[in-house]
Amino acid sequence: MKFHHIGIACKDISEEIKSVSKIHDIIEISPIVHDTEQDAKLCMVKTAEGVNIEFISGPQVENLIKKRISYYHMCFEVCDIEKEILRLQNTGAFLVSDVKPAILFNNKRVAFLSVSYGLIELVES
Repeated sequence: MKFHHIGIACKDISEEIKSVSKIHDIIEISPIVHDTEQDAKLCMVKTAEGVNIEFISGPQVENLIKKRISYYHMCFEVCDIEKEILRLQNTGAFLVSDVKPAILFNNKRVAFLSVSYGLIELVES
């Protein structure tokens, strides 16, 4: 597994990008897209420090926002998503969502799992 990005829950993606840009030098911003598979609006930014941050808004993260929690998930890139899901399940992780295409990642397949330290997303390379 290779680290890919951190996912941040927010109410308004544009406003959150403005806020983050006061702290980090943002060098790239994707368009904001609506992913019907996840029922969420999504946007990926890249910072000068080399960190990718995905901003997520919508029903998927409303409960987190209400609790003033912005951390949502970490994402890791994997070669074989099914093989990695099985490996993680053997360590006690459980699948939170089915494997499905993600519009933000050019329809690469993704899956979410709950692990001991929180929610992780896998994106297939």
